[in-house]
Amino acid sequence: MSRANLLTRVVMAGALAACTLLGNANGQTAPASDSGTHSWTTEQAVTSSVREAWALGGKTEQGFFQIVQVLTELSAQKRGITLPDDQAAGKKAGDWIKKQAKKDPDQLLYVIVDHAVQYSARKTAAGQ
Repeated sequence: MSRANLLTRVVMAGALAACTLLGNANGQTAPASDSGTHSWTTEQAVTSSVREAWALGGKTEQGFFQIVQVLTELSAQKRGITLPDDQAAGKKAGDWIKKQAKKDPDQLLYVIVDHAVQYSARKTAAGQ
C-alpha cells in the first residue's frame, strides 16, 4: 500500500465521522453504498463546501470518502508533498478535518483537506 493511500485511509476516519455528523444534523442517515463510481468532477469537489461535498457524495460515507481522497491526492500533488506513512499522523489529520468540518460546514472542504495535508507533511519533516 502506498503512503498516500495509507494516510488517505486514516484521514478518512475523521472525515467520515464529520460527514456522519452532517447527515445526523440534517435528520438524515448515511445509507451504505457499494458503488465505486461517482458522477462528480474534480472541479466540483474542489469548489464544494463541506455540506455541498456531503450532498455531492450522495450523502453517503463512501461518497464523501471518495471526495476527500481525491482532494487529498490533489493537494499532495499540487504541493509536491509525499504523504507520510504514519497512522498517528493520519489519525490526527482526520480528527482535525472532523473538527473543522463540524465547526463550519459551509467552508470549502478542499481548504480543510489541503491544510491537513500540509500539516501532516510538516510534522513528518520535523520528526525526521
